[in-house]
Formats: sequence, C-alpha cells, structure tokens
Amino acid sequence: MKNIFVIGLEPFNLALLEQMEGAKDYAFHTLLTYEEAVRPASSHIEFDELLRTAETCLYNFDGSVDAIIGYWDFPSSALAPMLQKEFGLSGPSLEAVAKCEHKYWSRCVQKEVLPDLLPRFFAVDPFLDDPLGHLNLSYPFWIKPIKAHSSYLGFEIADEADFRAALPIIRDNIADFADAFNEFLQRVNTPPEIAPIGGYYCIAEEIISAGHQCTLEGYAYEDEVEVYGIIDSVREGERQSSFARYQYPSRLPGQAQMRMKEAACQLVKHIGYRNAPFNIEFYWDSGTDCIWLLEINARISKSHSPLFMLVDGETHQKVAIDLAMGRRPSMPHRQGHHRLAGKFMMRVFDDCVVTRVPGPQDIARVIAEFPEGMVRLMVEEGQRLSHLLYQDSYSFEIAEIFLGAGSEDELMHKYDKVCSLLPFAFSSIEEANT
Repeated sequence: MKNIFVIGLEPFNLALLEQMEGAKDYAFHTLLTYEEAVRPASSHIEFDELLRTAETCLYNFDGSVDAIIGYWDFPSSALAPMLQKEFGLSGPSLEAVAKCEHKYWSRCVQKEVLPDLLPRFFAVDPFLDDPLGHLNLSYPFWIKPIKAHSSYLGFEIADEADFRAALPIIRDNIADFADAFNEFLQRVNTPPEIAPIGGYYCIAEEIISAGHQCTLEGYAYEDEVEVYGIIDSVREGERQSSFARYQYPSRLPGQAQMRMKEAACQLVKHIGYRNAPFNIEFYWDSGTDCIWLLEINARISKSHSPLFMLVDGETHQKVAIDLAMGRRPSMPHRQGHHRLAGKFMMRVFDDCVVTRVPGPQDIARVIAEFPEGMVRLMVEEGQRLSHLLYQDSYSFEIAEIFLGAGSEDELMHKYDKVCSLLPFAFSSIEEANT
C-alpha cells in the first residue's frame, strides 16, 4: 500500500481518486485541508505557515511518504514541488516551477523560444504615483498581478478611466497573494533582471483573447514531453472574460491543435521543466489562423479531471500520481462512456445576496436524471456574492456542473435541464438590507 499525500484533498476529488484503476493499492491522505490550502478564512495566504504545517504532518506520519501531489493553483502549485524535494521524491525544480508561476518571468522565458506567439507585455508597479506613465501599451490591454488565479484582480483596460478605476482595487487586494508568492520566491534563484519584480507587481499585456481558447494538458517525464488532451474554454459575459464551460475533447482544427502541441513541447523543454504535469493555455484566431500563448501552469487542472474520466475512462490525477511515484504516466484514450464532456460554471454577473440554494433532494433529482452528472455548490444561503474569495472581476461563480454526452447539442440540452432542476434565488443588496 503506497501512501499518497494530496494537498487540499476534499470529498469531491477523493471520490475521483478512489475510482482510479489501481486505487486499491493507494492510501490517500490529506496534506493541508481544503480550507487551509485553497479557501482560507482570510483571503490572505500565509505561505511559510502552510509549509511548516505540511512538513510537520509529513514528518509525524507513521509510515512511508511515497508521493505528494497537488492540483490546486498557488500556493499548492509551489508547495508540492518544495515538499517533493525535501522528502526526496520525484518532482520539478523550483526554478522551473517559478518560470511557470511568475507570469512576468514566464513571459520573458516564453519570448526566448516562442516570440511570435506572444503579445507585447510589460511589468507594472501599481504603487507608483503614475504607473500608466511608465506603460508603453495602446488601449485596450489586460492587467493582472504576476501571481493570482481564477482571473482574480484581472481587468480589461479600455481607456485611462478603466485604469484609474482598477488601480485602487489592485492596490487594496494584491497582498492576498503577493506576500505568499514573495515567500516562495525567496527560495528560488531568480536572475537579476527578475529579482526586483516580486509579488506586488502586475503584468500588462496586449489583448489576444479574440479567438477560441483552449488548454493543453500534458506532462514532462525526464526529457520526454507529452500532451494527452486538449480542452476548449468557452467564455461569456459582456467582455467575454468569464468562463462559461470547459468542453473535452477540443473542437479546434487538427492542424491548429498540432501547432499548439509543438509549441508546448518547445516551451516545456526550454524551461527545463521535468517529472511533473503541466497545462498550457492558447488562443486560436480562426480568421488569421494565428495561435497565441496565454500562460503555462505547473500542475494539472482539477477542473478537467471529471472530463477525462467521462471521455477517456480515467481522471488525469493519475498522471500526477504516476509522475510523483517516478513513473512514466499512462492514460487511457476514449475508453469512457461519453463522446464528450463539459464542466459548466453557473454565474451571476451582478452583486446580490443568495436567498436560496439547491438542497440534497434537488441534486439527487439531477443525478437521477443524468447519472454521470456531478454538482458542486459554490455559495451558501445568506452569502453576498461580492464576499466570495478569488472571483474574476466581472462575475460570480455559484455552481459547477459536470456532464457527459454524445454530442454538443445533447450536452447543452442536458445543462439547460440541470439548470431548471437547481432552484437558486437571489435578492438585490437593497432588498437584503431592508
């Protein structure tokens, strides 16, 4: 029996792990709770404290520590390789991870090998008296911290007024990730030109999001780089910046997918990223046939795990475990029960108060109708949406729904039916205060 420690393990993902082929040979252990690693009571992350807590758990464990994995974004994406190194386990170097996680450093490294796939970009100190005066970009552009996730504190800037409106929000909240990221960077050998650009910086980029967005899931095992799945990211909202659903497999033309795979392999090898999973986001512009590189992440995307299960017959958490055990991963292909699958993110675009959420009986009706379905509620009754942690700047996610289908039409029909079975209700802020 091998002991697998999972950062931020919670019931939803434990259920997926326990369905893996060979799961009977593993004992899954929680390394930092979900509340500690992903949703702290305070939005401010304490990296060093999390690291000490995880180390204490592992050193006090009465048994072998055979693998450590994570599938959440920062800080988990940085804690996992640090702990793997400390306990002599397979994993990537901290420098390679930082070249993925530090969005400005990552762009600089990407430019060395894939310059034609990048927008123009600049590091921005949001605490300067006039940061806009130091920025040589035309409108519109996108600005975000060099470390955050889920589009948190990311803003589309159409004019100076947009920038002036976004700046105080960034200044007031960037510390949520900045201090923790700086604590991580202290353990990394950063080059002189990158070292001054820490967690309190932002990156501003030309907008490349006019095309179709997708994510490549892959891994590096020793010197081999493999992409085993491509997932489409469908966006919605006035600015088309909020994710509506992830759909697998991708509908993009095969030639575009092949070019993305080639670019991904070039980048991963150039970074020196080894013995770990990754995902890389691209855009494809159907009008020009251009591809653009958005970002690379040093982890699997947990959002895609059920999609691989439904289509390929195995959650791709298996890839993370195989690599953490020092093995070349093996993923089945199209051995699931569905031709395609989707993760839908139910969203509300205005701040309000939740007055009703679906109960267990409502969710049971969904599963009775669609046995492959999975539902995760992201809000509670009485909650104000603007108080949710780590939301994008233009919407609020209230539920996640996973479904499989034989066609896209069937998938969308199923989702519409699920929405009708989940009775959410909201009141305006004014009504809630009366």
